[in-house]
Amino acid sequence: MAGHSKWANIQHRKGRQDEKRQRIWTRCVREIMVAARTGGGDPLANPRLRLAIDKAKAANMPADTIKRNIDKATGNLEGVNYEEIRYEGYGIGGAAIIVDTMTDNRVRTVADVRHAFSKYGGNMGTEGSVAFQFKHCGQLIFAPGTSEDKVMDVALEAGAQDVITDQDGAIEVLTAYGDFEAVKNALEAAGLVAEMAEVTMRAENSIELVGDDAARMQKLLDVLEDLDDVQNVFHNAEIAE
Repeated sequence: MAGHSKWANIQHRKGRQDEKRQRIWTRCVREIMVAARTGGGDPLANPRLRLAIDKAKAANMPADTIKRNIDKATGNLEGVNYEEIRYEGYGIGGAAIIVDTMTDNRVRTVADVRHAFSKYGGNMGTEGSVAFQFKHCGQLIFAPGTSEDKVMDVALEAGAQDVITDQDGAIEVLTAYGDFEAVKNALEAAGLVAEMAEVTMRAENSIELVGDDAARMQKLLDVLEDLDDVQNVFHNAEIAE
Protein backbone atom coordinates (compact mmCIF):
# COMPACT_ATOMS: atom_id res chain seq x y z
CA MET A 1 0.00 0.00 0.00
CA ALA A 2 1.16 3.56 -0.58
CA GLY A 3 2.21 5.86 2.23
CA HIS A 4 3.49 9.37 2.89
CA SER A 5 7.09 10.25 2.03
CA LYS A 6 9.34 9.65 5.03
CA TRP A 7 12.67 9.04 3.32
CA ALA A 8 14.01 12.60 3.69
CA ASN A 9 13.14 12.63 7.39
CA ILE A 10 14.78 9.23 7.89
CA GLN A 11 18.00 10.33 6.18
CA HIS A 12 17.99 13.56 8.18
CA ARG A 13 17.57 11.62 11.41
CA LYS A 14 20.38 9.22 10.52
CA GLY A 15 22.65 12.14 9.76
CA ARG A 16 21.99 13.73 13.11
CA GLN A 17 22.62 10.42 14.87
CA ASP A 18 25.94 10.09 13.07
CA GLU A 19 26.93 13.58 14.27
CA LYS A 20 26.32 12.41 17.86
CA ARG A 21 28.07 9.06 17.50
CA GLN A 22 30.21 9.64 20.59
CA ARG A 23 27.06 9.52 22.73
CA ILE A 24 25.75 6.28 21.24
CA TRP A 25 27.92 4.09 23.47
CA THR A 26 26.49 5.64 26.64
CA ARG A 27 22.96 4.88 25.50
CA CYS A 28 23.91 1.37 24.40
CA VAL A 29 25.42 0.65 27.82
CA ARG A 30 22.27 1.79 29.60
CA GLU A 31 20.04 -0.29 27.35
CA ILE A 32 22.23 -3.37 27.87
CA MET A 33 22.17 -2.94 31.63
CA VAL A 34 18.41 -2.44 31.90
CA ALA A 35 17.71 -5.32 29.49
CA ALA A 36 20.02 -7.66 31.40
CA ARG A 37 18.68 -6.63 34.79
CA THR A 38 15.03 -7.09 33.81
CA GLY A 39 15.34 -10.15 31.59
CA GLY A 40 18.54 -11.89 32.64
CA GLY A 41 22.06 -11.91 31.24
CA ASP A 42 21.63 -14.71 28.68
CA PRO A 43 21.04 -13.18 25.23
CA LEU A 44 19.57 -16.44 23.94
CA ALA A 45 16.76 -16.21 26.49
CA ASN A 46 16.39 -12.42 26.45
CA PRO A 47 15.25 -10.87 23.13
CA ARG A 48 15.59 -7.33 24.40
CA LEU A 49 19.19 -7.97 25.42
CA ARG A 50 19.93 -9.49 22.00
CA LEU A 51 18.68 -6.33 20.31
CA ALA A 52 20.70 -4.15 22.69
CA ILE A 53 23.85 -6.16 21.97
CA ASP A 54 23.23 -5.94 18.21
CA LYS A 55 22.91 -2.16 18.50
CA ALA A 56 26.11 -1.95 20.56
CA LYS A 57 28.00 -4.07 18.04
CA ALA A 58 26.73 -1.88 15.21
CA ALA A 59 28.25 1.07 17.10
CA ASN A 60 31.58 -0.84 17.26
CA MET A 61 31.46 -1.41 21.01
CA PRO A 62 34.07 -4.02 22.07
CA ALA A 63 32.80 -7.41 23.23
CA ASP A 64 34.50 -7.09 26.63
CA THR A 65 32.70 -3.78 27.25
CA ILE A 66 29.37 -5.42 26.43
CA LYS A 67 30.10 -8.37 28.73
CA ARG A 68 31.29 -6.15 31.57
CA ASN A 69 28.05 -4.17 31.55
CA ILE A 70 25.93 -7.32 31.43
CA ASP A 71 27.86 -8.54 34.48
CA LYS A 72 27.24 -5.24 36.26
CA ALA A 73 23.52 -5.46 35.58
CA THR A 74 23.21 -9.06 36.77
CA GLY A 75 25.12 -8.44 39.99
CA ASN A 76 28.44 -10.00 39.07
CA LEU A 77 30.12 -6.58 39.17
CA GLU A 78 29.26 -3.41 41.06
CA GLY A 79 27.47 -0.89 38.86
CA VAL A 80 24.86 1.84 38.64
CA ASN A 81 21.17 0.94 38.69
CA TYR A 82 19.13 2.68 36.01
CA GLU A 83 15.36 2.94 35.87
CA GLU A 84 13.26 3.59 32.79
CA ILE A 85 10.94 6.59 32.80
CA ARG A 86 8.79 7.81 29.91
CA TYR A 87 7.68 11.42 29.55
CA GLU A 88 5.07 12.73 27.13
CA GLY A 89 4.28 16.15 25.82
CA TYR A 90 3.51 18.47 22.94
CA GLY A 91 5.84 20.32 20.62
CA ILE A 92 5.32 23.04 18.06
CA GLY A 93 1.93 23.01 16.38
CA GLY A 94 0.61 20.43 18.81
CA ALA A 95 3.00 17.72 17.58
CA ALA A 96 3.13 14.73 19.94
CA ILE A 97 6.44 13.83 21.60
CA ILE A 98 7.49 10.82 23.66
CA VAL A 99 10.78 10.97 25.57
CA ASP A 100 12.21 7.68 26.86
CA THR A 101 14.87 8.00 29.53
CA MET A 102 17.09 5.79 31.66
CA THR A 103 18.31 7.44 34.82
CA ASP A 104 19.85 6.94 38.23
CA ASN A 105 18.28 10.21 39.44
CA ARG A 106 14.64 10.76 38.46
CA VAL A 107 14.49 14.21 40.13
CA ARG A 108 17.28 15.46 37.87
CA THR A 109 15.80 13.86 34.78
CA VAL A 110 12.27 15.19 35.11
CA ALA A 111 13.63 18.68 35.79
CA ASP A 112 15.81 18.55 32.67
CA VAL A 113 13.00 17.28 30.44
CA ARG A 114 10.46 19.76 31.80
CA HIS A 115 12.91 22.64 31.32
CA ALA A 116 13.57 21.63 27.69
CA PHE A 117 9.86 21.50 26.89
CA SER A 118 9.08 24.85 28.51
CA LYS A 119 12.11 26.76 27.20
CA TYR A 120 11.79 25.67 23.58
CA GLY A 121 8.08 26.05 22.93
CA GLY A 122 6.66 22.72 24.06
CA ASN A 123 4.43 21.59 26.90
CA MET A 124 5.00 18.64 29.20
CA GLY A 125 1.96 16.37 29.35
CA THR A 126 0.70 13.75 31.74
CA GLU A 127 1.23 10.02 31.39
CA GLY A 128 -0.83 8.72 28.47
CA SER A 129 -1.49 12.17 27.02
CA VAL A 130 0.07 11.34 23.63
CA ALA A 131 1.14 7.68 23.79
CA PHE A 132 -2.18 6.57 22.27
CA GLN A 133 -1.06 8.24 19.04
CA PHE A 134 1.85 5.82 18.68
CA LYS A 135 2.24 2.10 18.07
CA HIS A 136 4.97 0.03 19.72
CA CYS A 137 6.31 -2.08 16.87
CA GLY A 138 9.26 -3.25 14.83
CA GLN A 139 10.17 -1.07 11.87
CA LEU A 140 12.54 -1.72 8.97
CA ILE A 141 13.17 0.90 6.28
CA PHE A 142 14.59 -0.02 2.85
CA ALA A 143 16.07 2.52 0.45
CA PRO A 144 14.32 3.54 -2.76
CA GLY A 145 15.18 1.10 -5.52
CA THR A 146 14.85 -2.00 -3.34
CA SER A 147 12.60 -4.65 -4.87
CA GLU A 148 9.17 -4.07 -3.40
CA ASP A 149 7.93 -7.50 -4.48
CA LYS A 150 10.86 -9.29 -2.86
CA VAL A 151 10.59 -7.34 0.39
CA MET A 152 6.85 -7.96 0.55
CA ASP A 153 7.12 -11.69 -0.18
CA VAL A 154 9.86 -12.32 2.39
CA ALA A 155 8.48 -10.00 5.07
CA LEU A 156 4.90 -11.24 5.00
CA GLU A 157 6.03 -14.87 4.88
CA ALA A 158 8.14 -14.21 8.00
CA GLY A 159 5.19 -12.69 9.88
CA ALA A 160 5.34 -8.94 9.18
CA GLN A 161 2.13 -7.01 9.75
CA ASP A 162 2.39 -4.58 6.85
CA VAL A 163 4.64 -3.39 4.01
CA ILE A 164 4.27 0.26 2.99
CA THR A 165 5.86 1.98 -0.01
CA ASP A 166 6.06 5.77 0.18
CA GLN A 167 5.99 8.20 -2.72
CA ASP A 168 9.82 8.35 -2.89
CA GLY A 169 10.05 4.58 -3.26
CA ALA A 170 11.32 3.82 0.24
CA ILE A 171 9.80 0.63 1.69
CA GLU A 172 8.70 0.35 5.31
CA VAL A 173 8.14 -3.05 6.94
CA LEU A 174 6.13 -3.12 10.18
CA THR A 175 6.10 -6.00 12.64
CA ALA A 176 4.69 -6.83 16.03
CA TYR A 177 7.25 -6.21 18.78
CA GLY A 178 7.80 -9.92 19.34
CA ASP A 179 8.21 -10.71 15.63
CA PHE A 180 10.80 -8.04 14.81
CA GLU A 181 13.87 -10.23 15.16
CA ALA A 182 12.46 -13.11 13.09
CA VAL A 183 11.36 -10.79 10.27
CA LYS A 184 14.70 -8.94 10.28
CA ASN A 185 16.64 -12.22 10.16
CA ALA A 186 14.49 -13.55 7.31
CA LEU A 187 14.99 -10.39 5.26
CA GLU A 188 18.75 -10.40 5.83
CA ALA A 189 18.94 -14.09 4.89
CA ALA A 190 17.29 -13.11 1.60
CA GLY A 191 19.94 -10.42 1.03
CA LEU A 192 17.69 -7.54 2.06
CA VAL A 193 19.49 -5.33 4.58
CA ALA A 194 17.49 -2.38 5.91
CA GLU A 195 18.84 1.16 6.10
CA MET A 196 17.20 1.39 9.51
CA ALA A 197 15.89 -1.45 11.67
CA GLU A 198 14.62 -0.93 15.19
CA VAL A 199 11.86 -1.45 17.71
CA THR A 200 10.18 1.92 17.93
CA MET A 201 7.14 3.97 18.85
CA ARG A 202 5.68 4.72 15.41
CA ALA A 203 3.29 7.61 15.04
CA GLU A 204 -0.10 6.60 13.65
CA ASN A 205 -0.64 10.06 12.11
CA SER A 206 1.74 12.92 11.35
CA ILE A 207 1.70 16.71 11.53
CA GLU A 208 3.57 18.58 8.79
CA LEU A 209 5.65 21.55 9.94
CA VAL A 210 7.34 24.06 7.64
CA GLY A 211 9.35 27.26 7.93
CA ASP A 212 9.82 28.72 11.41
CA ASP A 213 7.64 26.05 13.00
CA ALA A 214 9.83 23.32 11.51
CA ALA A 215 13.00 25.01 12.76
CA ARG A 216 11.59 25.50 16.26
CA MET A 217 10.44 21.88 16.43
CA GLN A 218 13.84 20.63 15.32
CA LYS A 219 15.51 22.74 18.01
CA LEU A 220 13.22 21.29 20.69
CA LEU A 221 13.94 17.75 19.51
CA ASP A 222 17.70 18.41 19.43
CA VAL A 223 17.68 19.74 22.97
CA LEU A 224 15.69 16.76 24.26
CA GLU A 225 17.95 14.27 22.45
CA ASP A 226 21.04 15.96 23.89
CA LEU A 227 19.94 15.46 27.51
CA ASP A 228 22.25 13.02 29.26
CA ASP A 229 19.49 10.71 30.50
CA VAL A 230 17.49 10.53 27.26
CA GLN A 231 17.59 7.28 25.30
CA ASN A 232 15.04 7.96 22.55
CA VAL A 233 12.75 10.72 21.37
CA PHE A 234 9.72 9.80 19.27
CA HIS A 235 7.41 12.32 17.60
CA ASN A 236 4.78 12.65 14.89
CA ALA A 237 6.15 15.76 13.15
CA GLU A 238 7.03 15.73 9.47
CA ILE A 239 9.71 18.40 9.39
CA ALA A 240 10.31 20.10 6.04
CA GLU A 241 13.90 20.86 5.11
